[in-house]
Amino acid sequence: MPTLRNHIGGRWAPSASPAVADLVNPSTGEVVAQWPVGCAEDVDSAVAAASAAQPAWAALPLENRLAHLERMADVVVAHAEELAELQCREMGKPVALGRTFIESGAAALQGACADARSYRFEDSTEHADGSRTHVLRHPLGVTAVITPWNFPVLNVLIAVGPLLAAGNTVVLKPSERCPLSVTRLAELLTLPDGVLNVVHGDGRSGGPLAAHPDVELVHFTGSVAAGRKVGAAAGQRLHRSVLELGGKDPVVVDADVDPVATAQAVAFGAFVNSGQICTSMERIYVHRDIAEEFIAALCEAAAAYPTGDGHDEKTVLGPLVDERQREIVHRHVTDAVERGATVHSGGTIPPGPGFFYPATVLTGVDENMLVMQEETFGPVAPVQVVSSWADGLRRAVHPSFGLAATVYTRSHEHAAAAAALRAGVVWVNQWQGGGPGRVYEPAGDSGMGSTGSHAAFDAATRPATVHLTGL
Repeated sequence: MPTLRNHIGGRWAPSASPAVADLVNPSTGEVVAQWPVGCAEDVDSAVAAASAAQPAWAALPLENRLAHLERMADVVVAHAEELAELQCREMGKPVALGRTFIESGAAALQGACADARSYRFEDSTEHADGSRTHVLRHPLGVTAVITPWNFPVLNVLIAVGPLLAAGNTVVLKPSERCPLSVTRLAELLTLPDGVLNVVHGDGRSGGPLAAHPDVELVHFTGSVAAGRKVGAAAGQRLHRSVLELGGKDPVVVDADVDPVATAQAVAFGAFVNSGQICTSMERIYVHRDIAEEFIAALCEAAAAYPTGDGHDEKTVLGPLVDERQREIVHRHVTDAVERGATVHSGGTIPPGPGFFYPATVLTGVDENMLVMQEETFGPVAPVQVVSSWADGLRRAVHPSFGLAATVYTRSHEHAAAAAALRAGVVWVNQWQGGGPGRVYEPAGDSGMGSTGSHAAFDAATRPATVHLTGL
């Protein structure tokens, strides 16, 4: 039984704490590894290594740093299948799906390099009196990245690209639920020693990392509850945090769209990755004029998402990450049924090993049900029929969350109205669409801190002004 080790200063080392916990394959229930629960001493060692490496890393010319990152992206692509296999073992994600998202992570890393080349790390202005003003964007120093379990490799690549490109060093703490793929990623990389360090563990390492006095920025993706703690710890030091937290994302379906094609698109947005995406479609508002046909098509689409081991090419839905997550999902479904909702497909825990849950369609839901209030993070599509576009748009506004929203409409007027939704991203007629230059900041409890494109470099650097006279 392998016990994972930390990667600190270019070397693999056991945790200073002897305590370990089991990593369970959610498809089989088999223990596949053990991970150290972590401690503050591990964090201190990793931060010290990152601090020692940072000046030399920042002193490298930009193109040299980017060359390292581009080689990193090439390595990820070359080993995408292997990394996807490990993700399947640790959190159940089907291998084919995992490979696609890992390759997307490599593309995001390449995109960060392109953004770095166009980012103004230095900007000069000459004044009429002959003086000059230089604005310089300095790296912050040591940064921390704490990633979630639903996209272990993708989230690392998205987060570290701008931080490293800007000249910072990183201490990375992957989720304790999915440490295998990130460990292998660290083994594959050839960055200078101490530039990217990996510390395993749960809150016993995550808490000290977020609160460390030498960590200038914490980039955290995870739950609202944990994000509040991370933000408070960083704020106590007057250090920065970028937080991407929970969502309860709506989709509003207008009367003028193709109900069958839209239902198929919504099924993908609700069920892919077993619904374990912070921007999954978790609240569906469909216009009454097409509701009957839409719901029938959504149920038919749900039947095309069979569950199974992610190594099987026929599997579309892997298991939920663990028993605790399945209990949350099933509790939301059970609560909805007890309050009057109707289950059209799924809604039951299947027999056998693993933490599987079927693609589930609910109707007759309302705002009093957990499935419409709290983040479900599972393959559940709750549908509420609305009387008009305006009614759907009004209901789409959640009192707490504001991560993303999706609308399907053929009306320019309705699309323009949707753009005003309180959300970091609004997609119109294509879930997860977007291209270079995308910048967003979550609203409400969904997080804080702008990210994407040049905004990620703003967060990763500290501006300073030098005013020159008489030179």
